[in-house]
Amino acid sequence: MQLPTYDDVTAAAARLEGHAHRTPVLQSTTANARWGAQFFFKCENFQRMGAFKFRGAFNALSKFDAAQRKGGVIAFSSGNHAQAIALSARLLSMPAVIVMPKDAPAAKVAATQAYGAEVVMYDRFTEDREALTKRLAQERGMTMIPPYDHPDVLSGQGTAVKELIEETGPLDHLFVCLGGGGLLSGSALSARALSPDCKVYGVEPEAGNDGQQSFRSGKIVHIETPKTIADGAQTQHLGEYTFGIIRRDVDDIFTVTDDQLVEAMRFFAERMKMVVEPTGCLAFAGAIAAGKAIAGKRVGIVISGGNVDLSRYAALLA
Repeated sequence: MQLPTYDDVTAAAARLEGHAHRTPVLQSTTANARWGAQFFFKCENFQRMGAFKFRGAFNALSKFDAAQRKGGVIAFSSGNHAQAIALSARLLSMPAVIVMPKDAPAAKVAATQAYGAEVVMYDRFTEDREALTKRLAQERGMTMIPPYDHPDVLSGQGTAVKELIEETGPLDHLFVCLGGGGLLSGSALSARALSPDCKVYGVEPEAGNDGQQSFRSGKIVHIETPKTIADGAQTQHLGEYTFGIIRRDVDDIFTVTDDQLVEAMRFFAERMKMVVEPTGCLAFAGAIAAGKAIAGKRVGIVISGGNVDLSRYAALLA
């Protein structure tokens, strides 16, 4: 298996030019003072459809040939990849079908449908989403694009950190959320190329630490669907492509609790005036938990997305 390289990230950046937003990199005087580091927040909550996932989806779909475009795309996702595929398919004038869990946030389901995709529901605790999606792809003659374990997807995701480091210069530490590993593996490719001395860390929910187990054991570990408020990180295992890069280029993987995610959400809301979904708070929560290890350092934080039901958001902060 040939792993993607930073050259694939730069090629993805060219395809995304004029289609993806170059999201802002924000700083917080309060955060810097409170935790004694210089933080640079890459705000993918301001990306098209509200999350970094647009980068990988559009990059992958833009490489379809004529026959694939006519047949359309099918994907499975708890929400952000769903919206990213749906929007990208609409922009590229192709049909899209998205397999989504019945308990996916209502706002994400509604947005996916609003972008023009057909949504097929499944039970994430009793049904195999990958098997269901593969069956539908074969029946309908569609091309399946998985949410993370795909060279074009993870290369597209890597463009976020490419932009971050181009704007900030070299970093000492980089914290990235971890679900299936698309964002972390793509980010690691960019960090190794543009800031080779930077320590790269993945952060995942404590309830679903399959990535941490895999990283430390040297093989992909499968777990039951974790129960966490970070719905974008309720994955059961890393991918072959993503694990290959993570194992080689990432320095460590940390975990945080749901309570720590809520505190990070509250900080973003109160001090930076931003709505960030629980999964989007993983990186910052992990950096805070690192404590003295980041003191005096230049720290990159990837805020992965801001798609959350406002009623749920309010309840979590209350």
